[in-house]
Parts: sequence; C-alpha cells; structure tokens
Amino acid sequence: MGIHLTILGCHSASPRTNAYPTAQYLKINERHVLIDCGEGTQVLLRQHKVPFAKIKHIFISHLHGDHFFGLVGLISTFGLLDRRTELHVYGPKGIKEIITLQLKLSNSWTAFPLLFHELSSKKSELIFEDKKITVHTIPLDHRVYTNGFLFSEKSDLRKINIEAVKREPEIEICDYHHLKNGKDFVKKDGSIVHNQTLTLPPRIPKSYAFCSDTAYKPDIVPIIKHVDLLYHESTFLEDNKHLTERTKHSTAKEAALIADAAKVKKLILGHYSSRYKDSNLFKKEAETIFKNVDTAESGKEFIA
Repeated sequence: MGIHLTILGCHSASPRTNAYPTAQYLKINERHVLIDCGEGTQVLLRQHKVPFAKIKHIFISHLHGDHFFGLVGLISTFGLLDRRTELHVYGPKGIKEIITLQLKLSNSWTAFPLLFHELSSKKSELIFEDKKITVHTIPLDHRVYTNGFLFSEKSDLRKINIEAVKREPEIEICDYHHLKNGKDFVKKDGSIVHNQTLTLPPRIPKSYAFCSDTAYKPDIVPIIKHVDLLYHESTFLEDNKHLTERTKHSTAKEAALIADAAKVKKLILGHYSSRYKDSNLFKKEAETIFKNVDTAESGKEFIA
C-alpha cells in the first residue's frame, strides 16, 4: 500500500539518446496506472520490469505528441500479447478518434475491451473511483486542453487492537467487521465499550498530484493541498521566464511557489528543456523557495 512512483520519461519535446518524453508508472494502494505515454514508453516499461498485465488504467494529460505518441504502440503490443482484460484510457476529447483511426487503418484492432473516457471539463472533477483510490482532474493552463491528475488513497478501516479485544470475552470474531468500521461494542448488560479502546487508527492515506505542462497557475493550490508528492513541470529556469508566456510552461521557481503555497510534502521537478544540460540547476532554483525538492530522472523511484 502507499505510493510507489517510477519515472519513465521526464524531458520535454523530442526524444533524445538518454532523454525520454513524459511517462510515469504509479502504484497506489494496490492499483497500477500509467500516466502519459510519450514515445518509447513500452520499452521503458520493459527496462523497469513493469508487468504489462497489471496496467488497467492510463491517464493522458493532453494531446501533444511527447505525452501520448507511445500510446497506440503500447495498445498494439497489448494485443500481440493476447491481452483479454479491459483497458481504460482517460484523456482529452479526441483521443478516442486518434487511437481508433490508427488501429483501424493498420488493421490492428484489439481483442480486449478498449474503453475511452474523454474529458472536456475545465473544472476539477472525479473521473475514477473504486474501493481503493480516487482520481480527480487538475485543470491546467497550456496551449491545448490539459489536465493534471490527483491520485488519492481511500482511508483504510480501523485496526483491531487484539490485546484490548482479549479483555472483552463477549467480543467474537464476527464482531470485528463492525469494530473495523468504527462502531462501538454493546455488551449484554447494555454497557458500551467505545471503539477507540478496541481499535487502532488506520494508516494515513497518501496522495500524489501530477501537474503536466502548464503555465504558472496558482488556482490549482486548493486542489493539491497537502499532497505527499507533487510532480510539477519546470521546463525553464528564471533566465528564460520570458518564454513561459508564449509556450505556456513554468519555471522551476514557479513550480516551487505552487508547492510552497499548497504545503506539499515533496516536490518533484521535470519536463526539462533540452537547452539545459544539468537538472541540478532546476533543483537549486526551486530550493530558494521550497526546501524538499527532487528532480525526475528516467528510472528514478519515489515512495510515500
């Protein structure tokens, strides 16, 4: 349980020999998801020994090539591997048309259910929920319609305090379900044993916010408040801040301002422009505002 994030690719625009466009593999509370799918993603999944069959949900932030050009290849490979389980793809309106046209014209339609969930709202919305996690969109400001994603664990049940329960002989194993759900225990004589004396608090749920390509957008702060991990693009340093208005990207300092305002526990920087050769420059700039900063690199893992 908890969060285990693997950075697959984290650079902007064109793939290079040792610099891959955006893709991330996230394990959260026993769920396995892929976030963005730039070129080469399936090769990177292989390199990092990610079991393809575990991926049931793919979240695409926007329809710029460096964030989804690897998707049709990955889907095709799933078909070659004789996949049968459903695959859910969440992304901007238009993603279904793009992918299905490629599959149609290459006569590569899948034998497994391929389900698209197209997004168009400019407000944060719940787009996925099950017993373990929720996923909300984070509306961003880029040159095309773009979302980040907030992945949150659901609260666990309370834990049975075995030593305390042993002191109450009337409590049977069949009562544990109610105790785990926070209910008090009523004894035969009508007296009440309060739940907090019989159980232990559940593990604190974890959360991860992925903020893909975006201009500085402080109104996302309430959505990502107090997350354990925040990935925020930092295409430029302040020396090229003049480029952010035209390209709708952020600087490392601006990413740090978002992290500081949201009081997140850790900031991860990525989506570096190829004009910079040292990612530590981004870390140093961000640390002038927010102290707990790390840089994304292909293969790097983050745990919360």
